[in-house]
Amino acid sequence: MSRQPPFPRILWIVLDSVGIGALPDAADYDDVGRNTLGHIAESRPLHIPTLVNLGLANIAPLKNLAPTKTPQAAYGKSATHSPGKDTTTGHWEMAGIWLDQAFPTYPHGFPPEIIAQFEKEVGRKTIGNKPASGTEILKELGAEHLRTGHPIVYTSGDSVFQIATHEDIVPIAELYKMCEIARKLLDGPHKVGRVIARPFTGTPGNFTRTPRRHDYAVEPPVPMLMDVLAEKNIPIHGIGKIHDIYNGRHLEDYATTISNSDGMQKLTQSLSTHPQGLIFANLVDFDMLYGHRKDVEGFAKSLEEFDQSLTKFLPLLTPQDLLIITADHGCDPDPRWPTTDHSREYVPVLAFTPRNVAVSAIDRNLGTRTTLADLGQTVADNFATSPLLHGQSFLALV
Repeated sequence: MSRQPPFPRILWIVLDSVGIGALPDAADYDDVGRNTLGHIAESRPLHIPTLVNLGLANIAPLKNLAPTKTPQAAYGKSATHSPGKDTTTGHWEMAGIWLDQAFPTYPHGFPPEIIAQFEKEVGRKTIGNKPASGTEILKELGAEHLRTGHPIVYTSGDSVFQIATHEDIVPIAELYKMCEIARKLLDGPHKVGRVIARPFTGTPGNFTRTPRRHDYAVEPPVPMLMDVLAEKNIPIHGIGKIHDIYNGRHLEDYATTISNSDGMQKLTQSLSTHPQGLIFANLVDFDMLYGHRKDVEGFAKSLEEFDQSLTKFLPLLTPQDLLIITADHGCDPDPRWPTTDHSREYVPVLAFTPRNVAVSAIDRNLGTRTTLADLGQTVADNFATSPLLHGQSFLALV
């Protein structure tokens, strides 16, 4: 007879890009001194009482935020074992996958032969082909795209091939078809982590990206967390870009989101529709709207808005629930660093269950985890699946 899991339901929130200090190998990535949470807390006092009560300020020193003597969650931080500092690398490692080498990046744009083959297969010329912020590239090339119909191809510090087109110029189905072509083309040494459709609307000076973004990820290796959960028929519900990151594998049950607040609403709704299994959410605003745009104040406000949502969300949990809050990498928006790229950082780890609130005086310090795979291994351990290839469970410490 199979055992009842300690927590019949695990809710897992990834705060995209919310790092908590440079990793020891940050010099290899030109990231020495970068600290997303540290520099945001330094910019002004943050009002995030719920995160502080859970133990966020116990993980590492954060200016204007005092550690609590009675953290309500198990707390710690985790390093990324795999090379790289992008969304796919971080999320794959959480699911138990270590990469031998980082996904390729293109600081000088894609090779001419790649662009030429892409243009041939889609039947259109392209413009751009350089690293850029998604909003800045629209300011620079949006009007030319409207005039010529040429799709805007660009990348970033991540391993991404992004295609931006105006919805009135290129039908959304055609944009998605272009991305499928690019995904097949970008293989071998040019196997980027993600091809991303970036549709937009509006007029010059007033362009806006629409919610019909779609990511085309590389197929993850076997086995990963979703595979071992599926083997045991453990329900999995993805929220936000979780479905795209894992290429939809065992994530037929998913909900897309348009913002952090929408993500938290969908997470709250899932409490009544998904009474057991894993509910896995990514909140992308920290990364997409504030980190890459170097908007320190916007990032600070977004953290405070998440904290307010969390304050309403925690009382809805039952003693049968485990909530895990973490991140996939950093994206320090501090203007002292000119880059808009992700940063090679530790990520915070908070693991909360209402059953422990009454005994919150117990210090559940998870310490420094050496791999994000510890998170997935903890989920696998809870549901008594086959163990993942990497990671050590911290379930007993929760």
